[in-house]
Amino acid sequence: MSANLTSVAYIGAIILFILSLGGLSHPESARRGNLYGIVGMILAVVATVLGPQVTAAGLPWIVVALAIGAVVGLYAAKKVKMTQMPELVALMHSLVGLAACLVGFASYIDPAQAFSGAEKALHELEIYVGIYIGAVTFSGSLVAFGKLSGKLSGKPVLLPARHWINGIAAVVVIYYGYAFLQAENIAAGMTPLAVMTVIGLLFGIHMVMAIGGADMPVVVSMLNSYSGWAAAATGFMLGNDLLIVVGALVGSSGAILSYIMCRAMNRRFLAVIAGGFGTEGGKAAAAAGGLAGEVNPISAQETAELLREAKKVIIVPGYGMAVAQAQHVVSEISRLLRDKGVDVRFAIHPVAGRMPGHMNVLLAEAKVPYDIVFEMEEINDEFPEADVALIIGANDIVNPAAQEVPDSPIAGMPVLEVWKAKTSIVMKRSMASGYAGVDNPLFYKDNNRMLFGDAKKTLEEVLAALKS
Repeated sequence: MSANLTSVAYIGAIILFILSLGGLSHPESARRGNLYGIVGMILAVVATVLGPQVTAAGLPWIVVALAIGAVVGLYAAKKVKMTQMPELVALMHSLVGLAACLVGFASYIDPAQAFSGAEKALHELEIYVGIYIGAVTFSGSLVAFGKLSGKLSGKPVLLPARHWINGIAAVVVIYYGYAFLQAENIAAGMTPLAVMTVIGLLFGIHMVMAIGGADMPVVVSMLNSYSGWAAAATGFMLGNDLLIVVGALVGSSGAILSYIMCRAMNRRFLAVIAGGFGTEGGKAAAAAGGLAGEVNPISAQETAELLREAKKVIIVPGYGMAVAQAQHVVSEISRLLRDKGVDVRFAIHPVAGRMPGHMNVLLAEAKVPYDIVFEMEEINDEFPEADVALIIGANDIVNPAAQEVPDSPIAGMPVLEVWKAKTSIVMKRSMASGYAGVDNPLFYKDNNRMLFGDAKKTLEEVLAALKS
């Protein structure tokens, strides 16, 4: 394939990727967006493999690598559960970062890269920055994977004088960057490059370890942005326009999403990076003012009776629904209620679950109609009209302390105002707090009921009672 034809194929792939991002912006067009992305990636891979930069000697190695990657991808697609998607995404981000590091080192030692003067300095700067971004993305994503999968504690690990440590590390990276650009040969440049890589890896670990479970949705979108910029840096190192544009698309969209997530949590992006917000939870919740109150338990049969008599029901899914894999039962309950003439709607908080759009994906998998799924801004005003607000495994996103307790760590965070419904029913395994480790006064409100137990099992009992 000629260079001109490859460029045309790259332009086509870029257009498809842009259409893919546009499609993924709404649940109804998400499937089409995915299809655009798949076709665009196939076009990009084929154009690259058949392009002028791939020699006949290297082609078999590339085919073998593609086959291995395809097998791993198919295995992951079949075996990974929807509840495991956040950690899978984090793991994929780490691979992008690792690729940026490896490409950077390979580009630096490549004897075919003959540059001089300002061109040489610019190329080496691209390598240095690309490897650093890749190192931070790689190690940070692995730590995020560990936290999301439960292999590492979700509690923030805060080192003494951590901001000073980060500042000193930044100075050292800049110093070695200058030394790297001044190196007269590859051997002399490898030392500062290696030192910077180690610092980047340690910074990625330190940065994400300091971030608590409550901020993990922001971390996922933030690492998505990092992986995009790492891909763009790789494109600069390889002189590949497609990688540059696609990396910039992913990086900028990830940054915008991170900003949206921060707004949804009333958090500043720098505050998220600084870490410290969110614990493992597990502490018994307490009423506002720090005094434990009386909870009002309810049975599955009583819940079914309230739902049957309701005219309007708003369902709020949370990570507990994902863990119990209860989305299909929820979908069946909503379908049964709608058949009985009940106005059923779903309310989605931007940071529900452990990654952006987590709840939307689960509900789409369970074939919940898109037109009854609403974002927080669209439905918050409707809670006073609801007879029942059913909260399934959500905690921090329905916590009235955000509005009622001025000194609460989540004060000012936009939340779903479920307590304004005639009756709210919270489904939980226990009275434990959420990822933010913040007590929830909702549990003790007079119009709230607590339905304890595994979400799937309990909802199956509710469904059986509704059918009877």
